Amino acid sequence: MNPPTNVEGAVSVRLSVADNAVDRAEVAVRRPVAIARALIGRRPEEAARVIPLLYSLCGTAQGLAAAQACEAALGLDASGHAVARGLTLDAECADAHGWQAAMEWPRLLGERPDPHGLLALRDALPTVAESLYPAGDALRPGGGDLQPNGVALSHALDRVADWFATQLFAGSPPADADELAEWAARGATVAARLTARLLAPDLAPHGAVGVSALTERAPSWFAERLAADLGFSSRPHRDGFPAHTGPLARRADHPLVASVQAAHGVGVVALMAARLADMAELPRRMAAAIRQIGQPLAPPATEAVSQPPGVGCGVVETARGTLAHWLRLGADGRIADYRTVAPTEWNFAPDGPLARGLIGLPGGPDVVERAGLLVALLDPCVACAITVAEA
Repeated sequence: MNPPTNVEGAVSVRLSVADNAVDRAEVAVRRPVAIARALIGRRPEEAARVIPLLYSLCGTAQGLAAAQACEAALGLDASGHAVARGLTLDAECADAHGWQAAMEWPRLLGERPDPHGLLALRDALPTVAESLYPAGDALRPGGGDLQPNGVALSHALDRVADWFATQLFAGSPPADADELAEWAARGATVAARLTARLLAPDLAPHGAVGVSALTERAPSWFAERLAADLGFSSRPHRDGFPAHTGPLARRADHPLVASVQAAHGVGVVALMAARLADMAELPRRMAAAIRQIGQPLAPPATEAVSQPPGVGCGVVETARGTLAHWLRLGADGRIADYRTVAPTEWNFAPDGPLARGLIGLPGGPDVVERAGLLVALLDPCVACAITVAEA
């Protein structure tokens, strides 16, 4: 079997400017190697083990979606592991959000990234998975050997919550648009200073995503479309129309996000507010999961609860949005077909949220910097290059 191959790819954005405003944005996502190449012919239990090795970002989410797809195809009931697995996924989301706040957002402002500050968060996060599945088998189809260590989990949570409270918010998270503006004006953290930049008159009215939110989470919805349309992986759609996924889709009803949308519309400020709401919610959700985990422990599922269907789909929420994996087993029990659709394919579709949000953005010598802010808020899982077409 060939060794795993990196399949992440890149995003390119080409802007056209006329009358001092962006009038066209060409957005393309390139995935150089199909994930199926690495998985076709493997046994399903190998998929969750191999998948995380293919991705430098969101490896836990990718592996968990693969494990769920395998479990569905094999008829295994691993529902007893849902809370514990969700906790490991939240730890990865905290890492993704923390990386943005400490490493990427400073660059957007011309400030120095803070790898030392990020280390305080990253040191705590591996403890979560280790304190749940000490054998390192959280993503094994059917579930691993769940042995939660409540003391270690609580200690890790304290460190995560402290990092977000001090490094991100420097206090309590803002509750509405007015508090957001006051918090941003104080500029105590990089997140606050970036929010102040987004609230500036040259940016606040712009970046409207222009498409509906992807609210579907059911594996059956994704399975139907991935199975029927080979192109759905690269050009996903919601009943023929583009959609956006991620913090804004998840947090549209959050009081902060709703208040910001009422004041500024569904643009750059709303995208930032939704990400802040997502970050504020993470420690609370992790604390609730830790309280819920306990006896009796869930044993791994090793036998199908019914006749295995041979096809399955797994859907998880990542920091960037909804991720789905679908597979079909052949008569020999090995993977015959494997398809995925990731948040980047939704948010960076040719006619999707980024392409529409860039229209009308003020031109000038700093148009690439402004466009880069919107790209960062939609947060692709791959590198993005922005160019301006010659007039």
